[in-house]
Amino acid sequence: MTQPSRDPAAASGGTVDPADVATAERLLAEGRLTVEGRLVQASNATLYCAIEHDGLRAACVYKPVAGERPLWDFPDGTLAGREVASYLVSEAMGWHIVPPTVHRDGPYGPGMVQLWVESDPDVDVVALSRSQDPAIRRMAVFDAVINNADRKIGHLLPPGDARPGHVYGCDHGVTFSVDYKLRTVLWQWRGEPLTDEALEALRRLDGRLRSGPLRQRLGELLTAEEVDATVHRVELMLKHRIHPYPPEDWPAIPWPPL
Repeated sequence: MTQPSRDPAAASGGTVDPADVATAERLLAEGRLTVEGRLVQASNATLYCAIEHDGLRAACVYKPVAGERPLWDFPDGTLAGREVASYLVSEAMGWHIVPPTVHRDGPYGPGMVQLWVESDPDVDVVALSRSQDPAIRRMAVFDAVINNADRKIGHLLPPGDARPGHVYGCDHGVTFSVDYKLRTVLWQWRGEPLTDEALEALRRLDGRLRSGPLRQRLGELLTAEEVDATVHRVELMLKHRIHPYPPEDWPAIPWPPL
């Protein structure tokens, strides 16, 4: 299969708003998946699908565990779970950076299914990635929390008029390592004080990471050591109240950055 040639938004018919999390999650978890194409630029199997359930229809991305390429620094078969864990942390912070995402069975076995977000083609994402936009600053904080090892410019999804001022992010499979591996194009705030908004989101997340449903769910998707490391990263950010600096022994920017 090849990358779909038609407008991806046409598959959704505008029936599901990513901001309507409950509806989107139900559709993704219970809907019938029909594979319509493959995103050929992706390093792992990334399938473009239509999903239907109870009169709703949308476009989504399906990444089966069977299509994951082995990585030397991440255990085999764990990338889909890391994508879902990233979504759960995004929701717990109240920032909704990651589009609705679930882990479920599909035509090629278990995997991650995420609602497709159509990026506004009129937005210059290179300029956006270098800007002081508050939505991009939130993403920089979020990436530090999940220890994102691959924040590229192409992973920024500004929906434009569909949700003005918001920016979604995709591709969170290489996250939550116990070792500090933050690799991103969003270093413009390194060493600067965190905003009050960020500190509030981190405090909210801190409590939920320690006990309760979020802690339990992350424990099903990540190792106990990875969950504890996430708690520690949040603790450090709350203690020092600054955006982190690049790692000294790890490439700071992904390649290619786009």
